[in-house]
Amino acid sequence: MKIGVLALQGDFAEHRAMLARIGVESCEVRKLSDLESVDALIIPGGESTTIGKLLTRYELDKAIRTRVERGMPIYGTCAGLILLAQEIEGSTQPRLGLMDIAVVRNAFGRQIESFEADIPFKPTPERPVRGVFIRAPIISKVGNGVEVLSEFDGNIVAVRQGNLLATAFHPELTDDERVHRYFLNMLQGC
Repeated sequence: MKIGVLALQGDFAEHRAMLARIGVESCEVRKLSDLESVDALIIPGGESTTIGKLLTRYELDKAIRTRVERGMPIYGTCAGLILLAQEIEGSTQPRLGLMDIAVVRNAFGRQIESFEADIPFKPTPERPVRGVFIRAPIISKVGNGVEVLSEFDGNIVAVRQGNLLATAFHPELTDDERVHRYFLNMLQGC
């Protein structure tokens, strides 16, 4: 099993470090041939508008949509969540639009208002996961077939729809491996 981490912009190195820590092979995805060699993809946090424009420029957007139709799992964190959403409130920026959700960008405030918190995560009910929120979005609407996995302060911050997982927070910036392990477990069913 090989996990690709989209490496156009953002904190892709941190996801690769997390995957290495739990013993999973990964590679950086920057072009079509990189995408063809992976079993699943992580879309990291970063600047969603920039990543969306680069996805389009390198024609990775179409290739990713095709791979998802064929069953490839994707996990998006923060900007990755925004790019997976069908609707980005108040924005027409490029997106993959793969999840039946609407999001609000920067819902927790600007960079200076970033924070960490322990949050409940439905797949690991025994104890909360640590989440880092950096200009984080929230999920304002979910469609049919979207499972809410976590809420914080009354806002939806993690969802799953089939083979797609998305979190508004960054577990890759913590020592908590459970969200990444949950994603890897999703691969077993695909």
